Amino acid sequence: MAHDAAIAVENVSKRFGDGRAALDGVTLAIEAGEFVAVVGPSGSGKTTLLRLINRLADPSTGTVRIGGVDAASLDPVALRRRIGYVFQEVGLFPHMTVAENIAITPRLLGWDKARMAARVDELLALVRLDAGYRARLPHELSGGERQRVGLARALAAGPDTVLMDEPFAALDPLTRDALGQDYRALHDKLGLTTLMITHDMVEALGLADRIAVLLDGAVVAEGAPVAMIDHPHPYVRELMQAPRNIARRVDGLLAGKER
Repeated sequence: MAHDAAIAVENVSKRFGDGRAALDGVTLAIEAGEFVAVVGPSGSGKTTLLRLINRLADPSTGTVRIGGVDAASLDPVALRRRIGYVFQEVGLFPHMTVAENIAITPRLLGWDKARMAARVDELLALVRLDAGYRARLPHELSGGERQRVGLARALAAGPDTVLMDEPFAALDPLTRDALGQDYRALHDKLGLTTLMITHDMVEALGLADRIAVLLDGAVVAEGAPVAMIDHPHPYVRELMQAPRNIARRVDGLLAGKER
């Protein structure tokens, strides 16, 4: 493994007080500019993996490196301010406007008002929201709009790396697809390094450069989307078969309507 990868997880395990292992010997590297999706069911250790990278928790054994530096040697707060984090619940502060929510990290970093205002306008344009959204409160937004604001907030301080925890799972299918494609375009445009966790293999196949499959705390398969389609691991076959089964049922319904 390249120690100087943007993110390097090296033989990492995480055990809790009851002895249960959320992660067991996980090794994974994300190179600069790469979009990697980690796919797995609930309880597979996906969110724990992100928490270790963001130093919301520390590994029981093994090492997490950020840009070649052992994350354990980095100040957790400073680390989190240089990594964007997007998650399913969005977590916008309800009493703050859209502009205030987006500017949280720049304000903590001591940016002046003019610089923050310009950055808010820039980010609203990037996530396809017009300037009229600046003064709105979160309850005035749709789910997709709130997630776009959450994405703008994650990008506010200009991070090189973005962690995404089921970011589109709560959205309707059309909004989810549109926002996923918009984010992938931003990833490419801004030269970001992205690690996204999801339970949806179709989403991973459509967005990621590389996919790692996590099951019971261990990586059981890893590769480019095309390579995953015929991977021999039984769980990967199940993941790939589910969307095919759904597509066949839909085709059958459509064929019946055409008769």
